[in-house]
Amino acid sequence: MTETSAKRGSGRADKAAGGNPVSRLFDAISLFVRQILDELRKVVRPTGPELVRYTSVVIVFVLVIMALVSGLDLGWSKLVSWVLAGETL
Repeated sequence: MTETSAKRGSGRADKAAGGNPVSRLFDAISLFVRQILDELRKVVRPTGPELVRYTSVVIVFVLVIMALVSGLDLGWSKLVSWVLAGETL
């Protein structure tokens, strides 16, 4: 091993293992919070009309899917009761 690689390796080990565990914990938490705040600064918030439009689209989509699933459920339950119990459709 050369002298440079030995220094490089020992520097990483000292940095990773060095310091008080409590201070490393608080450093990690501090870094985490700073990264969260940096990401939140990048968020583009919708305007009022955009928010109403997006909400309307979601509500309509959910209602359509609910109607589709309800129709399929009703159809399958009628089919199963007709096959198993001999009831009329």
